[in-house]
Amino acid sequence: MKVLKFGGSSLADAPRYMRVMEISTATHQTDGAAVVLSAPKGVTNALSLLCEQAAANEDFQPLFNKLNDTVTGIANNLNEELDGFAHASVVEFINSHLSVLKQHLEGIKLLGVAPDNVAAGILSIGEYISVTLFSAMLSAKGIANRVIDPVKYVLAEGDYLDSIADVSLSKARFSDVPTDGSEFLVMPGFVAANEAGEKVTLGRNGSDYSAAILAACIDANCCEIWTDVDGVYNADPNQVEGAVLLDKLTYQEAMELSYFGAKVLHPKTIGPIAQHHIPCLIRNTLNPAAPGTLISNEKSEVWTSVKGISQLDNVTMFNVAGPGLKGMVGMASRVFEVMSNANISISLITQSSSEYSISFCIQSKDASRALTLLEDAFALELQNQLLDPIEVRHDLAIVTLVGDGMRQTKGLAARFFNSLAQARVNNVAIAQGSSERSISTVIESKRAKKAVKVIHQNFFSDRHTIDVFLVGCGNVGTELLGQIEKQQPALLKRNVQLRVYGIANSRKLLLNSQGIDLSGDWKAALESASEGLSVERLHQFANDNSLVNPVIVDCTSHEAIAQQYVDMMESGFHVVTPNKKANTSAMSYYRKLRKTALSTNRQYLYETTVGAGLPVIDNLQKLFSAGDTLHRFEGILSGSLSYVFGKLEEGMSLSQATQTAKDNGFTEPDPRDDLSGMDVARKLLIMAREADLALELSDIEIESVLPKGFAEDCSIDEFMQQLPELDASFGEKVEAAKAEGKVLRYIGSIEDGKCRVSIQAVPASNPLSQVKDGENALAINSDYYSPIPYVIRGYGAGGTVTAAGVFADILRTMPWKQMAH
Repeated sequence: MKVLKFGGSSLADAPRYMRVMEISTATHQTDGAAVVLSAPKGVTNALSLLCEQAAANEDFQPLFNKLNDTVTGIANNLNEELDGFAHASVVEFINSHLSVLKQHLEGIKLLGVAPDNVAAGILSIGEYISVTLFSAMLSAKGIANRVIDPVKYVLAEGDYLDSIADVSLSKARFSDVPTDGSEFLVMPGFVAANEAGEKVTLGRNGSDYSAAILAACIDANCCEIWTDVDGVYNADPNQVEGAVLLDKLTYQEAMELSYFGAKVLHPKTIGPIAQHHIPCLIRNTLNPAAPGTLISNEKSEVWTSVKGISQLDNVTMFNVAGPGLKGMVGMASRVFEVMSNANISISLITQSSSEYSISFCIQSKDASRALTLLEDAFALELQNQLLDPIEVRHDLAIVTLVGDGMRQTKGLAARFFNSLAQARVNNVAIAQGSSERSISTVIESKRAKKAVKVIHQNFFSDRHTIDVFLVGCGNVGTELLGQIEKQQPALLKRNVQLRVYGIANSRKLLLNSQGIDLSGDWKAALESASEGLSVERLHQFANDNSLVNPVIVDCTSHEAIAQQYVDMMESGFHVVTPNKKANTSAMSYYRKLRKTALSTNRQYLYETTVGAGLPVIDNLQKLFSAGDTLHRFEGILSGSLSYVFGKLEEGMSLSQATQTAKDNGFTEPDPRDDLSGMDVARKLLIMAREADLALELSDIEIESVLPKGFAEDCSIDEFMQQLPELDASFGEKVEAAKAEGKVLRYIGSIEDGKCRVSIQAVPASNPLSQVKDGENALAINSDYYSPIPYVIRGYGAGGTVTAAGVFADILRTMPWKQMAH
């Protein structure tokens, strides 16, 4: 005979009751069935709330009427579905129980409290209604059935609202129950009786527990728990994208997972079936064809090491410490005796090797009572300072890694704690069972969801996530979004999931917890957004959505944004940018950026600040990391000025060349940033600082293309209108160089610790004379590259190549890259 348990959404309405009957009668025909039922969906919560309302002297009639409508509505609908349904007797049963309920509520209203023994009777009304409905359904189909009242059969002890069954004594009471399949057995879950014969309830997930008790008492060959998911997953599928369905769990693995918060099963459920070696199958009422998860002595052949990750929320940790613990036999037993006498369950225990402290975790609902009891029990020790004041930490969670095969797999603990470090999660306490079947850590509850996602990614998935927030959607930013959208299929093939969660400009911030649709009209959505950009808002959003690998991409040229990079990294974001303002700010800020990146384990990537898409910074860093020393550098660092000076060589005037460069997206939004030489100076300073030269921007000697003070205090349009005033004088310089067989180039150089940016006339024999049309060229003379320099040359301007370089930096923030870093 099989025991089948149904509850939750399986019993939401008449059609679902019909589905439950269809599933269970099919089993009854082949194996014989005993069904354990929960209350109809929402009924137990309503009953609990009715008690609260009555105790608070509130008007409970509206909720009472709604409850009545719910259960009688199911009966009425079943009557329409089934011929021969005993509608009158079912409705009479419902009415009589609700009438008694109303009397109890009136009594509770007078008392101002719901006594536990009364509450136990009230909270179990839904289960009795369920089995009455179901028995009438079976009878309507001509199926012989028997309703088993647990009050007569299941003996339990403990609190009225959270009792534990004595399976061995209960089993003897089932001797008159037929187990040959001749009768379809139906039993309400959640209910039992104490030695005095009083009705008690079995606590959270009590109906699952009831099914396990019934299976043990009638020696069932299987216990099936029918729920609304396909089985047990290796993490909560509602929290972790890509959670995997497990085919098999051993009893011990299931116990570990359930004990530390897995929602499908409660630890009490596993006890009876494990003790009697009864296989338990978790199946989905909404998807009966799914194979489910088998819990038995059989080990999975698919998942041989780590099985899953569980999360236990609402945890409080107590730390009992002080010199009185050192060498004092029996102190630990006194602590735990206090908890045991109060019937408070302890979830996790750790003790320091110095014997100075004992820490343990309990459910937060018991914290206040536990503290009072401990302080009373150790009043003398606390008064004489043999114990420190008892430390209590609230708002914690326990995250646990579980698997039978963990003891044979090396390095799991290291991967577990590396994952927590990657998620920027601090361990409050750590525990590992002697069986090596689980590793647990106590962490802040607000970080638990993110921790589970990162651990799952590192243990069960080869997919890397990158969560992007773009600031600045001008030329480069817009091009970057286009490239990200275009590359999605290729990224997914490489197991990279890159989503853009936020886009911001100088006025608006657009956020979407599902990721922004880059193929849609995100510009219109941004324009209609109602909030502005702040690091605090992005931090809140990343935490609220438990983003694993958040990256802020700054595609602006704003000083104000660059000055927030330290805050961004301290808030958990990687920073990727083509903005040169941060690295060319004061040397103190430059050093702070690097120190913050190291201390926060965040990536700060700025490859495109020099050479756009060329790998300049990365190659410099590799050279200097390998012990090389820079002697001399010379190069054309501005793609825009490379383009402008190339056009001058072809005969264009300065104003024409600048306008053409601006129209083609080579220049900064304000071409004065290029023509002033400041943009090249910033790039040169970045390279100098990479070479460990402690220079400020003011230390660089700059020869501007523009005369000092020219069109400084006007708009960009006004500047472009005035620029032709310089064409004649600049044309003379071009002609003078041409007369000598030379061309003008704008060159940055580093030599003897000094930086210089200047217009130079170079002969045709100089390789830089060939650099134009937006190309960059860099020649590095060093210990390793002498006398022939190390040359990097390529396209160095324009939104497309710059965006591509930013995209490459974004991909370097992937966790495996991060761990290597």
